[in-house]
Amino acid sequence: MITYDRLYVGGRWVAPATGDVLEVRSPHDRSLVGTAPHAAPADVDDAVAAARRAFDEGPWPRMSPQERRAVVERFSELHTARAEEFAALVTAENGTPLWFTRWTHQSGVPEQTDAYLRAAAALEWEEQVGSVGEVPTLLRREPVGVVAAVIPWNAPHQSALVKLVPALLAGCTVILKASPETALDALALAEVFDEAGLPEGVVSILPAGRETSEYLVTHPGVDKIAFTGSTAAGRRIAAIAGEQLKRVSLELGGKSASIILEDADLTATVEGLKHLSLGNNAESCVAHTRILAPRSRYEEVVGALKTMMEGLRVGDPADPRTFIGPMVRADQQQRVRSYIELGVAEGARLVTGGPETPEGLAGGHYVRPTLFADVDGGMRIAREEIFGPVLVVIPFDDEDDAVRIANDSEYGLGGGVWTADRDRGIQVARGIRAGWLSVNGAPAAFDGAFGGYKSSGIGREFGATGLAQYIEYKTIAA
Repeated sequence: MITYDRLYVGGRWVAPATGDVLEVRSPHDRSLVGTAPHAAPADVDDAVAAARRAFDEGPWPRMSPQERRAVVERFSELHTARAEEFAALVTAENGTPLWFTRWTHQSGVPEQTDAYLRAAAALEWEEQVGSVGEVPTLLRREPVGVVAAVIPWNAPHQSALVKLVPALLAGCTVILKASPETALDALALAEVFDEAGLPEGVVSILPAGRETSEYLVTHPGVDKIAFTGSTAAGRRIAAIAGEQLKRVSLELGGKSASIILEDADLTATVEGLKHLSLGNNAESCVAHTRILAPRSRYEEVVGALKTMMEGLRVGDPADPRTFIGPMVRADQQQRVRSYIELGVAEGARLVTGGPETPEGLAGGHYVRPTLFADVDGGMRIAREEIFGPVLVVIPFDDEDDAVRIANDSEYGLGGGVWTADRDRGIQVARGIRAGWLSVNGAPAAFDGAFGGYKSSGIGREFGATGLAQYIEYKTIAA
């Protein structure tokens, strides 16, 4: 069992303000993984005060961009060296299968950080952009200030570092508010920052619940909020930011559509959807959970998806052979089950799965991977984010109809097109109002921009675009 009895505040391990303790239990069998302090508003006050001093008076914002990059590079090396440890810990905490957490920590997070480092190295932090007569105009890029980063439990280190790394490269100071479900890996992350050699006050890491989150984002000492989570919570944070005129970036929910065109290679398509739709237990904002199939191949698509989903190994997430693990909590398990029951009540055809617990797994928060057919765009299972392994197959008449259905959503985060004609796929993707699209499951570089249209968020992450979210722009004419 892992035990932390201190919080990481302003680069120091300190006693928490209260004796409240978070118990982290395995979603697989409810065993105790470890305990950590529950950060309270008084801890937030201390963290913000440290971050404020470090930003207003300390060396970090005044170091050269090259010096800050060197520290972040050191951090990345230390973090990657512990990738296997972190993968196993996150799997134990939130039930994400080990195959996914290994990929995230061994490949995904280092590549994400490298893209930010490349963007920072290429950026002109001060440049002449024009002149009026003989008077030059300078454009300066400066850090936005003290950042409150609030993250979910489903991919905790990726969600943390997609915010912390660009903020630090820009010269900001950061308070990371981690979820109670993944409190242990959050404080393990603090150990890496501590070893990397950041100046005092630059980073604080506080695991806590929603009340502490709200206290942090409303704190007058915070200049910018960076949030990943539900659309409902994002709306609340956007309202707070608007009232206080704080900078804000929001990476929110999704109901991503994958369009299968008539000429698609169905074997390759279904193999790709296995990962894009059901990776991370489908507890992913960008999961392709609406599958759009041409009427001419509709039953063929449904049958292929059924075969794939029934072949998935469901069980202990620590077993490398497991593809689908448990839902993170009992209430999330019940939420997914309730949507499956709703789909049946709405008249959708239950192809495979169902609300029953998988055999032999009653001790954990498991649900059966579930597929619905004969779904129309008006059903709630086709419109609302379920955040679990439930897929719906919707028929379309032609490409224009497919794009119309894909866009008939309050969300616009991700999606895909599957076709034998790459150029045709790109053309169809151009018509989809979403921020992160793939043709035939092609992987995108972290130098791109990740984020959503409509209710899927505000702002972007990754690469130069993500770095810019932590920068203020100053013009000087002299």
